[in-house]
Amino acid sequence: MEVGFLGLGIMGKAMALNLLRSGFKVTVWNRTLSKVVFEKDGILEQIGEGKGYIDMSTVDVDTSSRINEAITNKGGRFLEAPVSGSKKPAEDGQLVILAAGDKVLYDEVVPAFNVLGKKTFFLGSVGSGAKMKLVVNMVMGSMMNALSEGLSLAVSSGLNQETLLEVLDLGAIANPMFRLKGPAMIQASYPPAFPLKHQQKDMRLALALGDKNAVSLPVAATANEAFKRARGRGLGDLDFSAVHEIVKTIQSSGDAK
Repeated sequence: MEVGFLGLGIMGKAMALNLLRSGFKVTVWNRTLSKVVFEKDGILEQIGEGKGYIDMSTVDVDTSSRINEAITNKGGRFLEAPVSGSKKPAEDGQLVILAAGDKVLYDEVVPAFNVLGKKTFFLGSVGSGAKMKLVVNMVMGSMMNALSEGLSLAVSSGLNQETLLEVLDLGAIANPMFRLKGPAMIQASYPPAFPLKHQQKDMRLALALGDKNAVSLPVAATANEAFKRARGRGLGDLDFSAVHEIVKTIQSSGDAK
């Protein structure tokens, strides 16, 4: 199978390398944002009968639907396939792929998805993949804020933060994110596996989806404000766990009072 891969960032580079190692013929392009789909020399100019386009980025439903319409109007086939996971799962081929759109194209690319991920879901019509990814990232961002508050409360209460992480890992809310991010957060180390600016963007899109469906999301809205403050302090290019710095600042202000 011949694959064109656009975008060699934190995730894309690892994904393209995995495809190469598994024997796929891969042509790569480290994309320019202004030339991805609709602009001059963009993807749409090269789409025609027999060609398929798979968008594995996280976008809102309207954007995904607009791309789908443009691709199919030129005789191409479209599949949205955002992924759940960050740098390490991408490197290990352990992403979760949330696909929706052209089922025939999906069936054709399952072998590639099996290289990139540990599980692939076909969710139906275009938009379902985008919505699922936004819901997942909304929950993740809210959980990261909760972990940050827990670590801050622990240290302010005279408790050992490492012990807190161990207790969490032995209970019903044990999860890989706490296990992976917690120790680095205690050390104020935030190498970007999933940049904070992208997490905040996904929170914003999830809240917009909530507005569209008249669903109240107060926990996510509060978490989004923390991520926005972190971006305002210049932390956007750090890992999304750097929101912990904002929580620590709030805690310190409270202690000062």
